[in-house]
Amino acid sequence: MTADILLALDQGTTSTRTIAFDAALAPLAMAQEELPQHFPSPGWVEHEPEDIWRGAVATLRGALAKAGAAASRVAGIGITNQRETTLLWDRATGRCLHRAIVWQDRRTADHCARLRAEGLELLLTDRSGLLADPYFSATKLAWLLDNVAGARAAAERGSLAFGTVDSFLLWRLTGGRVHATDATNAARTMLFDIRHGAWDDELLRIFRIPRAVLPEVRDCAAEFGVTDAALLGAPIPVRGMAGDQHAATIGQGCFAPGMVKSTYGTGCFAMLNTGADQVASRNRLLTTIAYQLGGVRTYALEGAIFVAGAAVQWLRDGLGIIRDAAEAGVLAAQADPAQHVVMVPAFTGLGAPHWDADARAAIHGLTRGSGRAEICRAALESVAFQTRDLVDAMLADWPAAGDTVLRVDGGMVASDWTMQFLADLLGAPVDRPVVRETTALGAAYLAGLQAGLLAAPGVSGASHWRLERRFTPAMPRAEAARRHALWQDAVRRTLSS
Repeated sequence: MTADILLALDQGTTSTRTIAFDAALAPLAMAQEELPQHFPSPGWVEHEPEDIWRGAVATLRGALAKAGAAASRVAGIGITNQRETTLLWDRATGRCLHRAIVWQDRRTADHCARLRAEGLELLLTDRSGLLADPYFSATKLAWLLDNVAGARAAAERGSLAFGTVDSFLLWRLTGGRVHATDATNAARTMLFDIRHGAWDDELLRIFRIPRAVLPEVRDCAAEFGVTDAALLGAPIPVRGMAGDQHAATIGQGCFAPGMVKSTYGTGCFAMLNTGADQVASRNRLLTTIAYQLGGVRTYALEGAIFVAGAAVQWLRDGLGIIRDAAEAGVLAAQADPAQHVVMVPAFTGLGAPHWDADARAAIHGLTRGSGRAEICRAALESVAFQTRDLVDAMLADWPAAGDTVLRVDGGMVASDWTMQFLADLLGAPVDRPVVRETTALGAAYLAGLQAGLLAAPGVSGASHWRLERRFTPAMPRAEAARRHALWQDAVRRTLSS
């Protein structure tokens, strides 16, 4: 029987899904499960590792069943994941010592402040491309080693394994035979030298991380091992792995320097392909590995927004002013244009280019005439405003990018109203693809590339990307500038210092 199906396991912050694709990367079936989040203290965000694992197995099985395919037809699994989320488990039992600490978690803000006060951020940025912020894995792992009884001693004995979600799932899928990650996930730990492509001894010393807990680092398309036959009915090779934003960059076909994509999920992440250039940001963006294939690293500038779709979730679950996400766009279109309500959604701090872990969300400009519609509009507009800040910073850091066409994906791009406002504010085209699950598409592409089913990146490698709709700017530039100035004023009022 021909192995002609690719499975993309997409483990995200609020859900886990698996999509089955055919050999031409057309989606065949999808299975999805929600993933609960836990908030044990203000600013703390956790997941139960067993919830992550159960969701992965259930959706892998579900997608296969819906596609009506046997496991023997699967040419490979591609894994993509929420990045920076940190797990620590016992190598003998596979059980985690603590809940997973999610990328949004801010419990290590004081640790990061100490690193900055000690003058270490310049070194951290030079080696890892990252900033001293709780967002990344290193301080999370240090917290686990220091706060879970016996963890540090066990880690130093070599009894424990650290991993981001991809590495944890690979360990479980292969029955504990493989402890590995890929270059993109390694690049988000603040322990990895992105110039030399290796774990860095000095960074490990700064964070007091024993090298024994670290996974092996491989290309994004590689032989990562095979699954236990009992899980899915037959052993299946795992052949692709990339952090979610890197997989989305691949899924969007952004293989040429200057191409930029932005993913709108729980947060928002924009990534500009800079090719072989490891661009040092002057505007507090991140320098990262876009992808690594055949041992060759392609770099990117990235801006991270912590809250995008999560703001709409808050409107639904926190305020109870909408029944579902789609209603936000309907109400936004009905908002009073004379109202100038601005939401700064800093529920877990502000990401790039501000990096203020202590900022908290605020709504500015409320009047007695402000209602549900105006608040919904402000929540959706905040996503465009934050994207504008990121794109402006990217183009200032790397003018070689030239004119911008933004390729978008993620749940929020279903809102035509939001995408049109984004194009208006950027003054640039916004392209929405036919397949909007580009994170899963990128993971499937990596698995298909390693399996020999798909062509290497280049003109032919981007043929899986197809345009569904282009949004072009319609708002006068003066009006866009006025609206952006209101946003910038609101941010200044919201910053913690």
